[in-house]
Amino acid sequence: MKRRVRCGNVDIGGGAPVSIQSMLNVDTADVPAALAQIEALKEAGCDIVRLAVPDYESACAFGKIREETQARHGDKALPLVADVHFDYRLAVMAINNGADKIRINPGNIGSSEKVNEVVAAAKKRGVPIRVGVNSGSLEKDILEKHGRVTASGLAESALRNAELIEGMGFSDIVVSLKSSDVRMNYDAYKILHEKADYPLHIGLTESGTAESGKVKSAIGIGALLLSGVGDTVRVSFTGDPVKEVLFAKELLEAVGMRDSGLNLISCPTCGRTKVNLETMVAELSEKLAPVIRRREALGKRRVSVAVMGCVVNGPGEAREADLGVACGDGRGAIFEKGEIVANVPEGEIAGELARRISLL
Repeated sequence: MKRRVRCGNVDIGGGAPVSIQSMLNVDTADVPAALAQIEALKEAGCDIVRLAVPDYESACAFGKIREETQARHGDKALPLVADVHFDYRLAVMAINNGADKIRINPGNIGSSEKVNEVVAAAKKRGVPIRVGVNSGSLEKDILEKHGRVTASGLAESALRNAELIEGMGFSDIVVSLKSSDVRMNYDAYKILHEKADYPLHIGLTESGTAESGKVKSAIGIGALLLSGVGDTVRVSFTGDPVKEVLFAKELLEAVGMRDSGLNLISCPTCGRTKVNLETMVAELSEKLAPVIRRREALGKRRVSVAVMGCVVNGPGEAREADLGVACGDGRGAIFEKGEIVANVPEGEIAGELARRISLL
């Protein structure tokens, strides 16, 4: 079992539930914009949020953001991680300004003396350090040794940098080693998982947009989770980070690591379908999003909803779900716990299902 570290109010590793992370894509120095995005991520179900700290202004803003989120949410505020490269002084500032975790790549921070300054500040405040290694920033000697970027080289770099920090008397370490190559990413994490007991932050460096990146993320992250690898996860999409969180939740539910939210079943449609099922499912998903978030906040169990387009498989699937609909010609029979409870026109189906789910 991996060692456990504490990031704000979230445990990572040591058998703790796999946590979901995301990263702001607004300027950290723009405090109102940063706060708005943090609120949106919290509402979506994010557990930990990371902020880039590239300059002095961002490090100062980090402290203001930390103060405001704590004022709003107290001990339920999202843990904030400072992502720092090149300048060790910014990492120290962020730690002193309330960071719950610091993410660095010791290889680009500079001398061991500079890394030690970061470690000393983290140790003083009880803040864990994530050692983040990416395929685009491997050390020259490792590249020369392996001839190119490889899974073994990524694992070697991650271990070297983690052991450097551990040698400074610090053990609250989380490690990531990301690549945009799905196979390489998987192999690198497997090597590290077998060689060390550091909690692992898993994900891909880049996977594309929320649409194009879903396949890579599902395979790359899902395969690791099913192999027992990963203690905290970040899906990386170009665009709105809320979409990262929502998809990460879907992944964790799909692999059986979260039993909350919504299991929406809908048929692929065929020539027997006499309703616009695609539009109906899209409308239902939109209506259900706030309902499901409220259920999750209250700790209510996961709800299964079946939306079926015809009377062949529809009634059977609808009966097996908590709520379901079997559609006919412009209408739908609503099932609740196996029994027909209503028969409504096509245009009212999504609203009726959402209403009934809110009452469960």
